[in-house]
Amino acid sequence: MTGQLEPLFRRHDKNPILTAADWPYPVHTVFNPGVARLSDGTTLLLCRVEDYTGISHLCAARSPNGVDGWVIDAASALRPDPEKHPEEFWGIEDPRITFVQELGKFVVAFTAYSKSGPGVALATTRDFRSYERLGLVMQPHDKDAALLPRRIGGNFALIHRPMTDLEAHIWISYSPDLLAWGGHKLMLQARRGGFWDANHVGLTAPPIETARGWLMLYHGVRHTASGALYRVGLALFALDEPERCLLRGDSWFFGPEAPYEREGDVGNVVFPTGYTLGADGDTVNLYYGAADSTIALATGSVRILLAWLDENGRQPES
Repeated sequence: MTGQLEPLFRRHDKNPILTAADWPYPVHTVFNPGVARLSDGTTLLLCRVEDYTGISHLCAARSPNGVDGWVIDAASALRPDPEKHPEEFWGIEDPRITFVQELGKFVVAFTAYSKSGPGVALATTRDFRSYERLGLVMQPHDKDAALLPRRIGGNFALIHRPMTDLEAHIWISYSPDLLAWGGHKLMLQARRGGFWDANHVGLTAPPIETARGWLMLYHGVRHTASGALYRVGLALFALDEPERCLLRGDSWFFGPEAPYEREGDVGNVVFPTGYTLGADGDTVNLYYGAADSTIALATGSVRILLAWLDENGRQPES
């Protein structure tokens, strides 16, 4: 018996699996990738890449097994275009990818950093080589967004995180066409006081659809004397009423431990932004940014995550 919790995700022994040294052109850091499984089984990471100006763009990397053998595009997949899209003046960041069967396309939700601050923008693609930008859909300050893969009550649903100087909570909004958004509802509120997720929470990867509900991994930020500490918790939401939280864990279960997570441009950060599911429908291959510097991989189980939430979660007070 030890004082440590049994880990729900196990880090890959080849971590970090992608670094700036792997890139075919000069870059400073690579992190926070959107993730997709392509029709031929290839794992695609749409990586946030920060260059030496400090501005971020997105670049695709492909692997047959999602671990190594990465083939990285020789040029940016999505680069800021402030002349046509002024909301991208200071870069584009932190993509989350959802395949929408109705559209036959992947929808990429990303942070567009304007002179007024970060907002949420959308783009669609079939092949991650050409994109159709839909533009800004959530005004600054807002970020950490992902689209659900199917309509809810006839509307598309977007999870996002508006913020103020004092707090940040997770919201969900609805749209008939991906362009006009309304029906904004609070989805997950940051706690108060000394909790690990007090005052500041945000979506990590897009939620996992299970028979029991939408399984959300979310990050909480604790501000300490030595800086912000990013860790990951778990919550479950009703399938056809995703703003209704069914269970929420009190504790975090994944946080910065390894040297590559504790040391980097922004130390003490694990920041998942995407996953693939194994052929068994249970294995979760979770990709995350480590210390805002590299990309790492950890593996877990949907079944075990739900069992942990049953044991360690509670229904939020209405």
